[in-house]
Amino acid sequence: MNEVNSNKLRFTINDSKLFKIKMLNWLSRFNIFCLLDNNHYQFAEPGFELLAAAGCQRSIKLEKGSNLDALKTFSKENKNWLFGHFGYDLLNAGITNYNQNPEDINFEDGFFFIPEILVKLASGQVIIESDRRPAEEVFSEIESQPATISKIPFGEINVQASVSRDEYIHRLKQVKEHIHRGDCYEINFCQSFFAEHVNIDAVYFYHKLTSLSPNPFSAFYRINARYCMCASPERFLRKNGNVIISQPIKGTSKRVLSDMLLDEANKQYLKHSPKERSENVMIVDLVRNDLSKVCTEGSVHVSELFAVYSFPQVHQLISTVKGKVDDDVDWTDIIKACFPMGSMTGAPKKKVLELINRYEEIPRGIFSGSIGYVTPGRDFDFNVVIRSLMYDASKQLINFKAGGGITFNSDADKEYEESLLKAEAIMHVLNIS
Repeated sequence: MNEVNSNKLRFTINDSKLFKIKMLNWLSRFNIFCLLDNNHYQFAEPGFELLAAAGCQRSIKLEKGSNLDALKTFSKENKNWLFGHFGYDLLNAGITNYNQNPEDINFEDGFFFIPEILVKLASGQVIIESDRRPAEEVFSEIESQPATISKIPFGEINVQASVSRDEYIHRLKQVKEHIHRGDCYEINFCQSFFAEHVNIDAVYFYHKLTSLSPNPFSAFYRINARYCMCASPERFLRKNGNVIISQPIKGTSKRVLSDMLLDEANKQYLKHSPKERSENVMIVDLVRNDLSKVCTEGSVHVSELFAVYSFPQVHQLISTVKGKVDDDVDWTDIIKACFPMGSMTGAPKKKVLELINRYEEIPRGIFSGSIGYVTPGRDFDFNVVIRSLMYDASKQLINFKAGGGITFNSDADKEYEESLLKAEAIMHVLNIS
């Protein structure tokens, strides 16, 4: 044990995998928490392997139509770590006007909290920071937790699609008509799945999901009775000093781990496919435009274009866009310029937001929003909430969504199958694969 400062201590551990399991068991006692895990993906570059915020000192709820001024004020008045989320519809008042569907799990439109306890794991070292609890006491509490995740019995989970395959494809074809008419160039279109009368242990399901599909921007997030179990491969935005980085994903092909030749062929198809590359570059241009609103002139550039990254279920086409901001640019203004992210909307953004509202049958909520953290120095890192299972314990309701980018050359049947592919890990976790 080493003292970092008066309310922060560093501890050495022997097994980070076991420590993570103990952390999950320990977190379950808190009504509000956020755990972020990069699952050892080096390209994620967060400076930690795991970051957890437990308990809530103070918090702020954001309402739809927010211009983020309230969050900006809260942030300036509280120079602490902040954890939380932006819901997809947060900044879209006047564009989106959903009739709320009872199948939806209603996370706040936006929510941020100052944690009572912060735990960071990096390179076999655990840093615990708290001005409410002695760090040694917290560490002992975590270490005393079971080193296994217990499976609590649950009944059959009857998952239903909110629309039929035929209806989904019909709507997708209607979306394509807008592309043919020139209303937009690309649109992200999703379908929803839900199950009612469900009573599950969220810790077990998060652990199972991320064991099956370990991804670099995973998150386990709780606000009272609502849970988000997220195995996301995608970063929305990161600020490190004056550098802003966005890594949009557009382009997907299936992994075939039982046949390495076929798996490599799928990877090469993704890398060279004109359809997938055009889909990716349209979103890259949108991200460049968003970042140019807040970055210094001439600083926005594409540092990586059409890179193929391999994950447990899929290969993905990822590009990296960077820019620089002046010291006086508030972090909330960066979010405001770029949210919701282009990879989950399309281009041009304002028009596709209207079309998503028209053709998707259920509001997205936290899905295709963002979960992340803000440091006391006001650097930040936020993911894209995809490949995620939402659960409301009070309603005994599960919800998840999947979709993809639709372009002029998209085939409706193939797009439907791709959406199922992206939901495959969740389907498997729920024993319905």
